[in-house]
Amino acid sequence: MIENLQYAFDGAWRVLLGGLVFGAGLPLVYALGIRSLAWGSGGAAEVSGAAGKPIGKAVAGLCLAVVLAGVALGITIIAAAGFGKAVSFEHGYPSIVAKEG
Repeated sequence: MIENLQYAFDGAWRVLLGGLVFGAGLPLVYALGIRSLAWGSGGAAEVSGAAGKPIGKAVAGLCLAVVLAGVALGITIIAAAGFGKAVSFEHGYPSIVAKEG
């Protein structure tokens, strides 16, 4: 009985973590990227009308690149599953491999 609960909680925290990272994490990073872009542009994009800060544009580019990479990875995983393949991170980077089993 206790072993079944351990398995259930183990699976539940993994689902929760995945949901937070992909369900709330990417939109959060996107929002931070857009806010950084406004901070970097300055002027009418800012409530205060202050001058833009170059670091804001750099942070925005980094945030938006992370979101783009997440979307590309998601599409790759879906497309690979459609072709009967899987995405492996065995070498540290995603690669499409044949499904096991």
